[in-house]
Amino acid sequence: MENLGTIGFSEEQADLMEAATRFCREKSPMDKVRSLMETESGFDESVWDEIAGLGWLGVAIPEDYGGVGLSLAEVAPLAEAMGRSMMAGPFLATTLASQAILSAGTEDQKKELLPKIVEGEVASLALTEASGDWRLDRIDARAERDGDNLVLSGVKRFVSDARAARWVVVSVVHNGKPALALLSGAHLTDENCRREKIIDETKRTYELTLDGMRIPATALLDQDKTPAALVHIDLAANLLASAEMAGAAAACIDYTIDYLQTRKQFGRTIGSFQALKHPTVNAYTAYEQARSHLYAAAHSFGDQGAGEIATRMAKVETLKALTFAADRSIQFHGGFGFTWDCHAQLYRRRAAFHASQFGDEAWHKKRLAELLF
Repeated sequence: MENLGTIGFSEEQADLMEAATRFCREKSPMDKVRSLMETESGFDESVWDEIAGLGWLGVAIPEDYGGVGLSLAEVAPLAEAMGRSMMAGPFLATTLASQAILSAGTEDQKKELLPKIVEGEVASLALTEASGDWRLDRIDARAERDGDNLVLSGVKRFVSDARAARWVVVSVVHNGKPALALLSGAHLTDENCRREKIIDETKRTYELTLDGMRIPATALLDQDKTPAALVHIDLAANLLASAEMAGAAAACIDYTIDYLQTRKQFGRTIGSFQALKHPTVNAYTAYEQARSHLYAAAHSFGDQGAGEIATRMAKVETLKALTFAADRSIQFHGGFGFTWDCHAQLYRRRAAFHASQFGDEAWHKKRLAELLF
């Protein structure tokens, strides 16, 4: 527990942050963000190819499998930069899928799949079900053995970027215990993979019906490693979501300040009024505190106990910071703030989306109470 309050920001993180901020600013201006919302895939495939070419998909993948050999601590600044520019794409989903394969895959599965992910193949996870239970080991979907195959049943929700994915890691119960299995993109069709309507329209999620789906038994990941893998996936997802929200909070504050310095009332810019200045300062303070929590979590992520506590704290604080900044931005923009054209709407919707994924503020506070007391 001695490392719980430590914040670390390495040279690698600083270099990645600088390069990623520049790249995302250039490739994801807000007008492009809005135009991509109208497309089916929701992201620019040419930009995705550039991301793969930059090596970002392999940052947390060992060199033995074609990656860079760093850790999720170095992925955090990439996710933060993407969040700041609201960059759309399957980066988080693919990174989490690679972590699942690293944590529970067989050696053959790692050697086959991880180099392909590094090169740019999209992957995703299918873990959430209709119950909405954020404990990933509570699974209703089933996999029953039938000769050399597994027959699947059940329905998964919030499968990010499923139609773009070449591989999806799905959670099931097999022989009475949690298991992870690999689905190829060929298993996903218009009939069993339906796009969902979600609050954050810069993202794409799908409902995946598994009923009757047959996959080879060799598609099963190492079942003995599954419980630990699910814990790792949960924490990794919350760390990267926190990074994305920290970036979005910074962008939202910048957007609000620009408006406060431009809009005039009674012959003065409205940013000169204390009723608007003080909440803006509070928003910035909350963002800085949340970002400190984020990099404390990134620094201690691999530390047993301390890493989980710091990560759950980061999710709580970044969610609060983004929600507050976006709420104030909507309010300060007046009537325009409640329209679709106001960018504050996008930031508020990003916060609501991440609250629905892998635990909201109340959920993580409850888990923290269990860990701390």
